[in-house]
Order: sequence, then structure tokens, then C-alpha cells
Amino acid sequence: MSQYYRICYCLFAYLLCWNSNAYAHKPSDSYLVAAVEGTQIKGQWDIALRDLDFAIGLDENANNEITWQEVLNKQQEINAYAFARLHIENAQVNCLIMPQKKILIDHHTDGAYAVIQYSASCTEPVTNIQLSYTLFADIDPSHRGLLKLDYKGTSKTSIFGPENAIQNFLLEKPNRLTEFKNYLEEGIGHIWAGYDHILFLLSLLLPAVLIRKSDSWQPSPDFKSTFIDLFKVVTAFTIAHSITLTLATLHIISLPSRWVEAAIAASVIVAALNNIFPVILKKRWLAAFVFGLIHGFGFASVLSDLGLQNGSLFIALVGFNVGVEIGQIGILSIYLPISFALRKTWFYQHVFFYGGSIFIIAIATIWFVERAFNIGLFTFIK
Repeated sequence: MSQYYRICYCLFAYLLCWNSNAYAHKPSDSYLVAAVEGTQIKGQWDIALRDLDFAIGLDENANNEITWQEVLNKQQEINAYAFARLHIENAQVNCLIMPQKKILIDHHTDGAYAVIQYSASCTEPVTNIQLSYTLFADIDPSHRGLLKLDYKGTSKTSIFGPENAIQNFLLEKPNRLTEFKNYLEEGIGHIWAGYDHILFLLSLLLPAVLIRKSDSWQPSPDFKSTFIDLFKVVTAFTIAHSITLTLATLHIISLPSRWVEAAIAASVIVAALNNIFPVILKKRWLAAFVFGLIHGFGFASVLSDLGLQNGSLFIALVGFNVGVEIGQIGILSIYLPISFALRKTWFYQHVFFYGGSIFIIAIATIWFVERAFNIGLFTFIK
């Protein structure tokens, strides 16, 4: 490797270390279930122990392991923290929320969660609910609260975040269009905030405007051939991750989140390495399909733990999947015209193509080590 590429590698490695830890794992979610019966609302709230530990400190002996007893010792503090950030109103009158029994522990695809059972008492029969959700809003703007609201055999779903922390629900037939819109937006946000998915796409996009000839990369001769090649790659990736997204959400296939996330990081490394040491050239679409199957399990982590059924499940699957595709198309529409215009330049062929691939390999390697071995290489970075 030349001195120039060593400098590129060091520079990109420094940049990734500056902000790698924040995006090393599955985004923070909690799962809120609310069942309405007359003047009562009963349900449970699943909150990741890792998020609670970051917010209020559960690991009392600082050994990086949270025990059942440590959770019980913090039960009052957990309840106080959580329910200070959840408010329920019925017809503009506050409902009194009370946690029930001891906190339980359950395991979702990405680790252990505190399970808080609760009830809310309202003064009148519940007909028009307003929920205010601000859990972790002050420390993690990427956190989302996934709600399932049950009423007389029907279910409504919604997603809470900083931009929609307060939402109203009329207890009537579910508004499927609103649900679809919520999951559409979440799918778009997931692909744009999922830096491992973006880097994988970039690994595939970097050589899209080049062709391999005489053991070197040369500019693609025309836009048509470039577009057709890229269309095959992206279509294969889309079909593949749609398959596993559906299978995982329907709980037909379930894989541990830790290994899925590690495999996603590994797929990014392999895709970027193929740019520097090309092995797969003519059938890049097949590689994209195989890796897309892995990425689909990563997308499914948003939906699979919510316990959706029937109409709500279908709406969530379709809306989220379409949102992911829109997010991908947005990336492609920005990248492709610019890269095609620059494909003949020294800057694109050497700095952007090789330097970008080195950057992707470096950051994905750190992600892989962190995920596969469950360690934080840059825990000092927040």
C-alpha cells in the first residue's frame, strides 16, 4: 500500500473513531402496550436495560453485567424515571398511572428488557386518548417508542419520537392510512439513520460508475450500462431484505440481534474489500442478494418485538418496507448523477473510490469487533 493510501487510511480511521460508538448497535426502542377496558387502561412497557443503565445507572458494582438483584434495587427509580416521561389523558383529563407488581425481565432480539406492568385509571370511559411520550428524549434523540393500542378486538399502532412526542387516538376503527404513514416515515428514517446500511450501499455504489479492464478500474463508457448494472444490484438487495424482513417479523425465522448486527458489519467489510481486491465482478447482484438477506433481519428488529397481528402487521410491514426503499432511492438519486459526472477524474478514481473503500473497511471492522465480541472499543466517545 502506497504512502498516500496509508495517509488516507489513518485519516479515515481517525474520523470513524470520533463518532463510531453512537451507531454501533440496533437503535434504541421501547415497546408500549395499552389495552383499554372502560375507564381503565392496562398494559406493559418493555424498556432495554442498557438504555436504563445509561440513563440512571443499574450496574452498581460497575462490572459491565446487570443482575436481577441490581434491577430490583433500582425498581422505584426505574418506575419514577419512566412514568415521569409518559402521560395519558382521556378527554383532556389526566389518567393516574400506577406500576404494578415487581419489574420483570424479558429478552428481545437485542438483549434484556425491563418489563413494567401498569394500569391507568381515568375518570370517564376512555374514548379519546392523548399520549405524551418523552422517554430518553434528553439523552438519545434517536430513541423511538413503539405503541400497540388494543380496544374491543382491534389494534392501533404508532411510533413516538422527538418530532411526534404527543399523539391523539380516537377509539374507533383504526386509521390504517395514519399507521401506514407512521411506518413509512420510520422506514425512511431507519435507512438514513442506519449508517451500516448506508455504508453497505455505498460499497456497492462506488464501483457502479467504473468497469474492470486490464486489471484496473476504468470509467464506465455510458450512463445506460451503469444504470442497468446498478438496477440489478439494488433490485436484488431489495428483494432479499424484503424476504427476511417479512420472515423475521412473522417470527418464522428468528436470529439473535447481536449476531445479525455483526454479520451486517461483516457484509460491509466484504463489499468494500471487493472494491480494492475485486473477486466478484459480473455477478455483483448475486452478492447483493445474499447480503440483503442478512440486512433484512436488521430491518426487522424494529417490528418483530411489537407483537402485531392481522391488519396492523400487514400495514406495518408494507409501510416500513416501502419507507426503506424510498430511503434507498433517495441515496441513489443523490449519489449516482454526481459520481457519474466525476467518474473520469483522478479525485473519484483514487481519493473517493479507494479512500472511501478504506474508510468503509475501517469503520465496519470496528463495528464487527464491537458487535461480535460485545465490547466497546471507544466507550469514552459519547
